[in-house]
Amino acid sequence: MNIEVVKNEKNELELKIDNLTVAEVLREYLCRTGVKFAVWRREHPSKPAIFKVESGDKSVKKAVVDAVNAVKKDCEKILAVVKK
Repeated sequence: MNIEVVKNEKNELELKIDNLTVAEVLREYLCRTGVKFAVWRREHPSKPAIFKVESGDKSVKKAVVDAVNAVKKDCEKILAVVKK
């Protein structure tokens, strides 16, 4: 998976990401954390998605870290159930 940072400011982040599944999961978790918005778009199937996040009062970096940690935690729960 390739991720490229296009724009990185305190309350705004823009990435190029080539995995739509990861982009959609991250978007969903970010929306749950209360960011202003998290969206992705793809101009053409041969191009990576452009993923954009804007946050309100907390930094966008903190919001992304929190969302990734929540995804990891949920994946670990699923893995524990499957291993039983």
